[in-house]
Amino acid sequence: MDATASGNPTVQFHTITDQPITAIVVAVSNSASSTFQRNTRHCYGDSTPGEFPLAANPSIVLHVLTACNLDPQDLAKLEATCSFFRQPANFAPDYELSISELAALDMCQKRAIFKPMTIDERQDLKQRCGGSWKLVLRFLLAGEACCRREKSQAIAGPGHSIAVTSAGVVYSFGSNSSGQLGHGTTEEEWRPRIIRSLQGIRIIQAAAGPGRTMLISDAGLVYAFGKDSFGEAEYGVQGSKMVTSPQLVESLKNIYVVQAAIGNFFTAILSREGRVYTFSWGNDGRLGHQTEPNDVEPHPLLGALENIPVVQIASGYCYLLALACQPSGMSVYSVGCGLGGKLGHGSRTDEKQPRLIEQFQALNLQPTVISAGAWHAAVVGRDGRVCTWGWGRYGCLGHGNEECESAPKVVEALGNVKAVHVATGDYTTFVVSEDGDVYSFGCGESASLGHNAVVDEEQVNRHANVLSPELVTSLKEVKERVVQVSLTNSIYWNAHTFALTESGKLYAFGAGDKGQLGVELVNNQTERGNPERVDVDLS
Repeated sequence: MDATASGNPTVQFHTITDQPITAIVVAVSNSASSTFQRNTRHCYGDSTPGEFPLAANPSIVLHVLTACNLDPQDLAKLEATCSFFRQPANFAPDYELSISELAALDMCQKRAIFKPMTIDERQDLKQRCGGSWKLVLRFLLAGEACCRREKSQAIAGPGHSIAVTSAGVVYSFGSNSSGQLGHGTTEEEWRPRIIRSLQGIRIIQAAAGPGRTMLISDAGLVYAFGKDSFGEAEYGVQGSKMVTSPQLVESLKNIYVVQAAIGNFFTAILSREGRVYTFSWGNDGRLGHQTEPNDVEPHPLLGALENIPVVQIASGYCYLLALACQPSGMSVYSVGCGLGGKLGHGSRTDEKQPRLIEQFQALNLQPTVISAGAWHAAVVGRDGRVCTWGWGRYGCLGHGNEECESAPKVVEALGNVKAVHVATGDYTTFVVSEDGDVYSFGCGESASLGHNAVVDEEQVNRHANVLSPELVTSLKEVKERVVQVSLTNSIYWNAHTFALTESGKLYAFGAGDKGQLGVELVNNQTERGNPERVDVDLS
């Protein structure tokens, strides 16, 4: 049958007129009266009664592939095993594309950051990803998975906190000495407060650093407030001016931004096309370029990542990680200060340009999520394994000791846990499992690990350091699946931690002396050992 025939009523599944399905219905009806028998299915069919050849109506097949949201790898397997899925489908908008490629393109068009792209921008992204819409789809899905893009999220910043609802409404609370809460004042807030000046703007990503905040809208625009420097050290002398309300970052107006990461000496942003740009801390070529510490112009991160799309960035105290998406698979690059082995290359030397961390190939691990703590780093693999490396102080690497690791090492104590998310701070690590259980290890200062249980009628020391992963039993009591954990990533502030549940409930524990927990503390308390519900709905 000719897939472009017309004349009878049709069912519209794609952008072309489908062929009549009458003949198919008749064939199925006739076969119902015959003796049932097991038949081998063929893509192109033959004269055997009851056959439903895929070629009879390829647009139905295309509709099914798209509606099922198949993984790009599954689409590739279809092409590899059946010629029907790899031959030109003769469909608009590109008559040379296969059914699998068209399905991937259709699914790309559902993604928020892909929709506003021009035809030329889409083609450029396709070439950057490897020349296939399946690879573009993998790139887009990977970014959504690791960054909670367009989903609710909570950020436990240094002394202040940011919470974003799934609708893009932003709340802030905590320390506000530099105007980092965005309310037009420098007064502390002990309860979540909506940033009113952002009304009508949907925020999809947030980043909180020392005394400053960056928000990214669904239009790719960046709003910043707090300290006016992109590279000021936490107690440095630069950036004495303050911005107390969200202001558009003019230097980024021509870059469609999807993520920001704030380190201690620099800020990095990630574009929709997977390009990384940095501000400040470029003197001595630390980030592959020469700039002044108070430079407000973005500079592309040069070197190995110039032509490789990146899906996630993560900033530590003085280094940057990048999760790259290549046709051969996912990989991690690092650049910056190498003290303690936190760059993951088996040494403690600095890297002035991004360098591939090769250890993941040896471990046969495909990275899917990265996290850069102040002095150590972590990765979750596609198979659920967790790797850590860098300074091992207080047991933050989870290997049962306090030794440094200069290359990624699998956390063996989590061998029976399939992890989906990891978060790191100042010598502290949290891991979220596929079931929503939470494990933590490292520095117990400020009760930020959440281990405050009672064992044999004795209170456990909630400030104790934990050298190996332990289940955070206090979060089991909320009886909800945790989907995200955020913790303070600063060496100058006492840490606090957020746990966000699947239904949008937010729980906080740890240091709260500036209101950063979003809950009132009484009787001169400065912290909370047990998770407490924050009065904000992020669903």
